[in-house]
Amino acid sequence: MRVLHTGDWHFGRSLEGRSRLPEQEAFVDELVAIAEEEAVDLVLVAGDVYDSVNPPAAAEQLYFEALTRLSDGGRRAVAVIAGNHDHPERIAASAPLAVRSGIHLAGLPAAEPLVIGVPRTGETAVIAALPYPSESRLNELLAAEADEQALRGAYSERVGRLMAELASAFRPDAVNLAMSHLYVLGGVESDSERPIQVGGAYTVDPSALPAEAQYTALGHLHRPQRAAGRETVRYCGSPLAYSFSESGQAKSVVLFEAVPGRPVEPQEVLLSSGRPLVRWTAAGGLAEVWRWLDEGRDPRAWIDLEIHTADLIAPEEIARLRKAHDGIVHIRPVFPEEAGRGGTEAARRDQLPVDELFRRFYAQKTGGAEPDEALIRLFLELLAEQDVGDAAAGRAESAVQTAAADDGGDVG
Repeated sequence: MRVLHTGDWHFGRSLEGRSRLPEQEAFVDELVAIAEEEAVDLVLVAGDVYDSVNPPAAAEQLYFEALTRLSDGGRRAVAVIAGNHDHPERIAASAPLAVRSGIHLAGLPAAEPLVIGVPRTGETAVIAALPYPSESRLNELLAAEADEQALRGAYSERVGRLMAELASAFRPDAVNLAMSHLYVLGGVESDSERPIQVGGAYTVDPSALPAEAQYTALGHLHRPQRAAGRETVRYCGSPLAYSFSESGQAKSVVLFEAVPGRPVEPQEVLLSSGRPLVRWTAAGGLAEVWRWLDEGRDPRAWIDLEIHTADLIAPEEIARLRKAHDGIVHIRPVFPEEAGRGGTEAARRDQLPVDELFRRFYAQKTGGAEPDEALIRLFLELLAEQDVGDAAAGRAESAVQTAAADDGGDVG
């Protein structure tokens, strides 16, 4: 049988208020096309189909359409597990109806694996499927101690026991697979993932994953990668870049052919449907930005723009930039003393009046806007309440960000 591994769709997610739904719809089109062209028999969806436990209606509609198109009336089997962003009951609610179309949905950890027949080949897949195993979803206290090492050991051990129990149903005449949504120790994270571990408490040692599985399909990490260096234990990654920490990442799904009792050879299939996320650093100031725009640089991209400048950028100029390229998400001026970050520049900055430092900080955070006098007075009052330190600075930055958000400013 031919198997496709995907996950971390995050339907309903936006980028700083900008909808990603058209890109997600294009991804579904591309995924269905791959399944058709590659004659896929089984699709594994490793969690986080939604971005929140209460997704918007458009996200739910897209999810149901995706499953309907992938299953193709039961001709192709589909297995879905809940991730940490998903509401487990929401994922599993339609299971009695979905299974009639060859769609198998798992919301909460269970003691039984998924056993799926593949229509085309007549083969059977036994899947040790473990939806996101949070402490509450496991319904037990993992350890009486608060020590991180003890928690990590208890959690990893519990996950290992569950996986071993599920894998005990593996059969020599079946394709034996594992699938879960969790953080395996050593995985490389991105900013766009909601953490599922407290410190390292909810990490899983690779030894907890069933060695007998021919392939282990993992979800949660958005960068495609092998877990613990094992070729057949993989994160497929998210289909779209969901934060600028993923700038430059190639997005993909994993495809492999599986025969009972034989090793599999996974291969990445690159995706092209999402708009790339890129960072522009304009050391030459606004003139350089306008030159790039005139050249048509990165026409489809979402852009994080950093402009080196000695002067504040007027709101009218910011509006012109956004009109020139609808993908510009952030605009951050970087002033000479910030760009230098040397001792001389730092000393000059330290000599500036506090209110001037605040004005520059506010301008940097809002893309060039000027704070009003009431906000400056509030900032100075906060500083006067106590010595300048981490607490005062934190409260001041919070005040700046709140005011900037209220003003509709562009806070990076």
